Amino acid sequence: MNFRKLLLSTTILTLLFASCGQRKNRKVKIDETITPQTSYNNLFLDSNAIRQFIAADTVYKPYAEMFINFYRHRNFEFAWFDTSGLVEQAHNFVNLLSADAKSMRRQDSTVSEKKIAAILDRFTDSLPEGLTHTELIHAELVMTGEFFRHAEQVFKGKGGLDATQLGWYIPRKKIDFSALLDSTINGKETPDEEKLLNPQFKKLRTALQKYIDLKNENHPWDSIALERPKLVLGDSGGAISAIKDRLHYLGDLNDAPSDDKYDKDTKDAVKSFQSRYGLSPDGVVGPNFMKALNIPLDTLIRTITINLERVRWIPSELPKEYIWVNIPDYKLHAYEQGKEVFNMRVIVGSAAHGTTIFSGNIKYIVFAPYWNVPTSIVKNEILPGIKNNPNYIKNHNMEIYGKDGKYPLVRQLPGPDNALGRVKFLFPNSYNIYLHDTPNHDLFTSRNRGLSHGCVRLSEPEKMADWLLRNDTTHYPTQVIDSLMNKNTKEKWVTLDKTVPVYLVYFTTWVDSDCKINFRKDIYGHDAKIAEKLFK
Repeated sequence: MNFRKLLLSTTILTLLFASCGQRKNRKVKIDETITPQTSYNNLFLDSNAIRQFIAADTVYKPYAEMFINFYRHRNFEFAWFDTSGLVEQAHNFVNLLSADAKSMRRQDSTVSEKKIAAILDRFTDSLPEGLTHTELIHAELVMTGEFFRHAEQVFKGKGGLDATQLGWYIPRKKIDFSALLDSTINGKETPDEEKLLNPQFKKLRTALQKYIDLKNENHPWDSIALERPKLVLGDSGGAISAIKDRLHYLGDLNDAPSDDKYDKDTKDAVKSFQSRYGLSPDGVVGPNFMKALNIPLDTLIRTITINLERVRWIPSELPKEYIWVNIPDYKLHAYEQGKEVFNMRVIVGSAAHGTTIFSGNIKYIVFAPYWNVPTSIVKNEILPGIKNNPNYIKNHNMEIYGKDGKYPLVRQLPGPDNALGRVKFLFPNSYNIYLHDTPNHDLFTSRNRGLSHGCVRLSEPEKMADWLLRNDTTHYPTQVIDSLMNKNTKEKWVTLDKTVPVYLVYFTTWVDSDCKINFRKDIYGHDAKIAEKLFK
């Protein structure tokens, strides 16, 4: 009997996602082994009661098919009630909704909590005397409907934001329902967001609560003015005391300030803060540092909330081997066996030519590549260049190799000045985006590296090539890779034995492996677009 109770919410959630996928109009088979004679529960309903309930309360209309599928699967046996009253999972569910309502995420969690709390008030430990079967059916279906609504919010977030409309094209995560069932049975509790979403969700939600608590403490947060151009080790006076106080308040400085000296501990705290905000960690207090330090708490809370919604859009579990490029951080991370093996600086698309947010699989490495110039660049840059200088094509080591409509097909020949550098890494996609080298490595020293036409330039392409081919050292030892990159004059394609997933993502806030929260600029304005929908 306890096993059946523990199974209830998992079954509901499983049917919800079966309905949300590509299985619409699939008629669920009735489990005819469940009957009043074989079941411990003699409470049953029928499909007409469900249809009448949905017609009377249209808030549940989007889940009509889910209702029917769920109850057909159990031959219309009640889920939340048995002859003794509410089952254990009902109490677990209302506790979960209560926690959600307190997390300040959305008002509808509070509404759901109140609806179910009203049921709990009436159905405490047993079915009340004089209760009609119609009233019991209504209570049963409200519980089911509210569970559907909550489960949908878990994965879609507030208002069911359409990620693709916000420029995000990474496919949504899939749930391992066998594992979910197992964890539900073993944990004896209703599945919650932290268990069903990417681990980053729990980390960010903890950070959000920390910043909410900081705000509720009403600690002074006035803008701090710097009385001199910069502060360095050994300075004293001025705004140092206020800076130290805020660094302590944010967790970068361990001990509460007792003086106004810029000592080694303060410098280390400044460097910690700078690293978390994507600034050069030089320990110098200057205009960029002060601008970041003076960001209001409300703004930080808002940014964390926006990224908390984004986490819903990434897989709950990532592959053991993958590449992760966070566009606002201008950085690439490579993971092997789930652990980071290296990272490097990258250059991403400019604000006018933003890098698309999507995922793919690296399949090819191309050494000494041609650069097939996009039509837009031919139209806007090369044709005007030819008009001003007849030798433009030759001077840029290019050739015209055909025609596409009214525009010539132009490519740049392999060589040290090729725009793609010495190697490119292809993961076939419709956005014509890939990873590649560049002849201008001086740009990687810049703090703001949104400079490309959309592709991602790598600061250490040799390291990437070595890593991707590390399991094929017979054909591609380090010296061969070096030769292909630096001495080869003809384009050379290498097909990987095993493709490697790559994720181009956009997070302006995240919690790193050291449990520190990081912030970056919203370089493409995507945060603002989400805020319009999230906080309307």
